[in-house]
Amino acid sequence: MSAPDQTSPTVLEPDGRVILLSGATGGIGAAMARRLLADGFTVSVGVRNLEKAAEMFDGADPDRFAAFRFDASDLDTADAWVDATIARFGRIDGLINNAGILRQISLTEGEETLLDELWTVNVKAPFRLIRLAMPHLARTGAGRIINVASTDAKRYREGVSVGYTMTKHALLALSHAAKTAGWNDGVRCTALCPGAVDTELIASIPGVTPAAERIRPETLAEAVAFLLRMPNNASVPELIANSRLESSI
Repeated sequence: MSAPDQTSPTVLEPDGRVILLSGATGGIGAAMARRLLADGFTVSVGVRNLEKAAEMFDGADPDRFAAFRFDASDLDTADAWVDATIARFGRIDGLINNAGILRQISLTEGEETLLDELWTVNVKAPFRLIRLAMPHLARTGAGRIINVASTDAKRYREGVSVGYTMTKHALLALSHAAKTAGWNDGVRCTALCPGAVDTELIASIPGVTPAAERIRPETLAEAVAFLLRMPNNASVPELIANSRLESSI
């Protein structure tokens, strides 16, 4: 595997760059994995269901693709995934924290155990992965972190899960902390904040954006491909993509 060009003032090329991607067997994550492979990145996906990943990515070049078990609700699996990726590919150039859950909990409804689930998957798992990956990202001189947040990280809307919104605000804060921590070593972090995306995550929620107006997963994959190619002198701390007009963002 050739070493990527980290000195380009224009764009960073994908060849030789190894990207960790969580939650890649459906919706946004699957679209991202396919796009990154098509662009020439090497992709290590962390998934709960290895059999499903094997079926979905059947035919992927084993020199540029591997699937490892990662369950965001079981934080210790993060350590094993990062270690296995280093053993397989020898480096980590990017981390995409895509795995996330939505649970309905408000100040008047829902058990607090739901908040614990949200906090573990949406905040603690990305925190753990960033901690583990940061030394490897810093070593490359142009490491990249993308945290898939939400427009709900930027405001609160009545009727939206308070717990979900809290965790996405926390993920946004974590993104800025990671950007600061890795800056001098060339690590750049982006909080990707989409509005309603056409996935199963929101399909059953009443009152959401109609399906025809939702953002397609492939659109977010395009955004990720763009972010991974931006050089160190073109940091994008937040990228908001909304399908409707909202004055608060």
